[in-house]
Amino acid sequence: MTKFRGFIISNIFLLLTLQALCGPDVAMIPGEEPDSGKAKHSKRHSGDDKSLIDVENTAMLIDAKKEVLIGNTDKALQMFTYYTEHYPNDPAGKFELARLLATSEKYNAAYDLLKDAIRLDPNNKYYQIFLAEVCQQCKKEKEAIGIYENLVKKYPGELDYYFQLAALYLNAGDEKKAAETYDQIEGKAGINEEISLQKEKIYLHLGNIEKAENELRSLVSAFPDDSRYLSMLAEFYMGNNQQNKALEIYKRVVEKDPGNPYIHMSLADYYRKTGNKEKAFEELKLGFANPNLDIDTKVTILLSFYTINQIYDQLKEQAFELSRIMITIHPDNPKAWSIYGDLLSQDKKYTEAKDAFLKVISLDSSKYVVWEELLRLELQLTEYQVLYDHGKKALELFPDQNILYLFTGLGAVQLKKYDEAIKILDHGVRLVVNNDDLIAQFYMYIGDAWHSLKNTEESDKAYEKSLKAKDNNAYVLNNFAYYLSLRGKDLERAEKMAKKAVELDTANSSFEDTYGWVLYKLGKISEAKKWIGKALEDKESVSSEVLEHYGDVLYRLGEPEKALEYWNKAKSKGEGSELLNRKISEKKLIEQNGKE
Repeated sequence: MTKFRGFIISNIFLLLTLQALCGPDVAMIPGEEPDSGKAKHSKRHSGDDKSLIDVENTAMLIDAKKEVLIGNTDKALQMFTYYTEHYPNDPAGKFELARLLATSEKYNAAYDLLKDAIRLDPNNKYYQIFLAEVCQQCKKEKEAIGIYENLVKKYPGELDYYFQLAALYLNAGDEKKAAETYDQIEGKAGINEEISLQKEKIYLHLGNIEKAENELRSLVSAFPDDSRYLSMLAEFYMGNNQQNKALEIYKRVVEKDPGNPYIHMSLADYYRKTGNKEKAFEELKLGFANPNLDIDTKVTILLSFYTINQIYDQLKEQAFELSRIMITIHPDNPKAWSIYGDLLSQDKKYTEAKDAFLKVISLDSSKYVVWEELLRLELQLTEYQVLYDHGKKALELFPDQNILYLFTGLGAVQLKKYDEAIKILDHGVRLVVNNDDLIAQFYMYIGDAWHSLKNTEESDKAYEKSLKAKDNNAYVLNNFAYYLSLRGKDLERAEKMAKKAVELDTANSSFEDTYGWVLYKLGKISEAKKWIGKALEDKESVSSEVLEHYGDVLYRLGEPEKALEYWNKAKSKGEGSELLNRKISEKKLIEQNGKE
């Protein structure tokens, strides 16, 4: 109903302004009496013709209205109240006061004033329209309906009144009368899409399928060149289990409008619902190959038509085929490449996915999520140089995104740019709020960088901060424990941390080796052999470090020949401690302090 409010306000304000022009601009102040000695100017009649209102008094209404316009509602309320008390037979004052009260949601008081204004001026349609609005707020729907029933009788050429009446009938649940009112509008204005579709909804709600169908058919007949209405009719048939009729209409659309970008999507939906998957896919391909079908529709269809389970099941190849069609038809659209990259990433085709996302940022570098996914893929592919390079570019574009600092800092660590890595990671961790997992990761890599710079004091601090944020980070527990064991420091605590790490990740051979090595440093040689032996069971990833550790354990257990065998195995891996060659050449265990 509010669609009329602005219209009413502007007309009433214009009316009052025109009236004010007929006489001098004399403003009345509450408490001040009119000057009886002044000459009277032209008069205007109140609604009941029982009293005459001075034109000067109209100026008071304008002044009050000015207070409303500048937001001084309290002053305006005072002025309008004064006016209605002193000029009770002027309906304009009551109307303006009612409007002001309605803005404060004092609808009952506004209702009483409007009823009085209409009593004084029963032919003022604007008062009646506003009363109908207030009636709705006061839950007097029947009275609002009665007002508009009278308005359409009195002003049969005002179609807006019919629309308002139909809306009131709908709100009151009287759909039959609403439909009859829409029929009256059609009789005056002809067939109209808005009306026909509204009537269709009404008839569907009433369960009258035949009348609902007729409304759509009337649109088709009235606008034979608009294929949209044929499509609506086909969808209607689909929704009411009349698939054969739907197919017939869809074919008419193809004949009438072969370039219609949406018809193939509709046919695909038809064939999918009728169980013809092959035909459904053929129609989808035709639709995706149509350059006039917008990219957003294609992306939405691709995302909604294929669930995750389907993508990894029998429809995966179809999803890729549609995506490839899309990038062929829209080669310069970043959305097409982005969804293609998503599909490749889900299918673990990381290199191809990375290339797709590189294409996206070459077309549009403003999407943060694309940069993050690109860096994630480069980390997955262990391409640390490009991870670092792209991370630096991403940080220039999005300097407030903390995760970018983590990726870039990690790339710097892997490239042995330890000083720069620490600066990047230190900056990034300051941007993290209420995310202990992320804080723990930042400090873990900061600790690793400081350790690589042989600054044990700073690395220990970083690891402590990481564990403070998250005390069950298995990687931090493992690394911290191992580095402590190498220095022979806090071995009891190192043992607890290493044990917790293997309990958190029971299948990690590196963690098993660390735990065994800490036990070795504590002199628990037999237990050390057990845990380092577990690490050796991982044949694919066994490192020279684990082999060398196992050799050290065997030597301490009195098996020097077997120890030498494992030291040689460690050397064959191309890595090992600084003392490995001495152990082999001297055929004996050499500890870090130079002692046997």
